[in-house]
Amino acid sequence: MIRGWLAMPDIQAWWGPATATQAEVQIALNSGHAMCRIIEADGVAAGYAHAVDATLWGADLPQDLEAGTWDLDLFIARREHRGQGVGAAALSLLKAEVFASTMALAVCVFPSVRNEAAVRAYEKAGFRWKRIWNDPLMGPSWFMIAERP
Repeated sequence: MIRGWLAMPDIQAWWGPATATQAEVQIALNSGHAMCRIIEADGVAAGYAHAVDATLWGADLPQDLEAGTWDLDLFIARREHRGQGVGAAALSLLKAEVFASTMALAVCVFPSVRNEAAVRAYEKAGFRWKRIWNDPLMGPSWFMIAERP
């Protein structure tokens, strides 16, 4: 199901090329330092989310990313659940779960500068812009942080 979602062109525009995101999901699923969740809405699987201790990504993240930061990623695959607050609720729950169950100092996201909808959603969820970072797959992306409350 997740592979099928990652192959969707609109999900690739949001999250990146299918091969790279499939590898990312596989790493998260096989890690003891990640939380992987299927997002449900109206009793059906509507999307996917994960939170990963950012140290798992190694040197592929910005050098100024502080140790103890977790990387959050999610998407809503079912079109009928987009724009309905499902993604915002899932992001809020995942962020709260990370802070409640880990010693994370902060959580981060890296939306493409071309994805204004994602940037606005992350701002509403309490993330602040740190700077632009050149993601090797997505190109210029916002490096956004939400610190532990």
